Amino acid sequence: MPATIKSTNLNPPRQSVLILIDAPLSSRSSRYTYRFDGKQKRLALGPYPDVTLKEARDHRENAKRALRAGVDPSDQRRTEREAGRASRAITFRLVGDELLEKKKREGKAHRTIEKVRWLLDLAYVDLGDRPLRDLSAADVLSALRTIESRGHLETAKRMRSTISEVFRYGIATARADNDPTLALRGALVAPTVTHRAAIVDRKGFGGLLRALDGFEGQPSTKAALLLSALLFQRPGELRAAAWDEFDLDEAVWTIPAERMKMRKPHAVPLPRQALAILRDLKAITGRGKLAFPGIGQTPREGRPIVQRPISENTMNAALRRLGYAQDEMSAHGFRASASTILNESGLWSPDAIEAALAHQERDAVRRAYARGKFWDERVRMGQWWADECDAMRMLRSSS
Repeated sequence: MPATIKSTNLNPPRQSVLILIDAPLSSRSSRYTYRFDGKQKRLALGPYPDVTLKEARDHRENAKRALRAGVDPSDQRRTEREAGRASRAITFRLVGDELLEKKKREGKAHRTIEKVRWLLDLAYVDLGDRPLRDLSAADVLSALRTIESRGHLETAKRMRSTISEVFRYGIATARADNDPTLALRGALVAPTVTHRAAIVDRKGFGGLLRALDGFEGQPSTKAALLLSALLFQRPGELRAAAWDEFDLDEAVWTIPAERMKMRKPHAVPLPRQALAILRDLKAITGRGKLAFPGIGQTPREGRPIVQRPISENTMNAALRRLGYAQDEMSAHGFRASASTILNESGLWSPDAIEAALAHQERDAVRRAYARGKFWDERVRMGQWWADECDAMRMLRSSS
């Protein structure tokens, strides 16, 4: 027996909602008949009774609005379905991988790329295969809570920042509407800020310098520690230094951009004391590329090897051997020591000290101005600091 059709109106107009009521249960549906471009058409509004009569009427009204705008409701639905499929194909992983490739093209440091890749891989576990537009603040928070529950508070904080980058890149490329991480400010447990240990009083620092003078370990480790005290650059920038970066005649060490935190080359004036250390060290390690090669990596005649620099752990371990605990002094702490004592002296402008520390000036014009203006002051300050280190060696505790 053929299926009968029930109208939602006793006198159905040309455009109406129809329900097939005598058809098998699995095929019953609400439909809307209409005319477009002179042709009779029918639009399925959804299975009945899963889609209620009220919902069917709402769908019909949407279709009528499309008709008034000169759009075929069937074509509109087809377009919406295709857009939905395309949107579901734009996953968090897809946009995250694109962001990572963008950072590579921008020349970001290998270490930076690896950190972002690691944080993205953590986020991909819960968010990777989900459509970017479908993700809510609650979804992101759930992924972050997983990391936070393991006690990795700093990682969760950095992961939130990386997820935010993905959403902002998605917004910029018209594939996301908002950044749900903005709603999560304050939702995570804040990690405790721990400052790197440093000795910042003159007598204490003088005692450290005397201890370094008496260090009996590897010459490259001793030289790295002494130069850290004199030049106060970041440990990674010093440890990986190559001999061709040093111009001992002009008394300048030029650190290439790829090894600088701010991705800009940085020139360091070399005081007399630093030049003496470097010349002594060059007699030991000068046949190789690196100034501070690890143990057993100094090339010998006819035996070239691939060198690796000493590690920051090597420098910190040397400080422990000298009796300085982890909460007393660290390889990175030489920067804080120099910064504090230089600022307390009142002899040097804060801008020159910041330039010597290679801290990034936010204003681009001011940054360019500082590079030229403070070089002469930095040269004088570098020699004063080296002389002051010699003077601090002579200080003895009154206790």
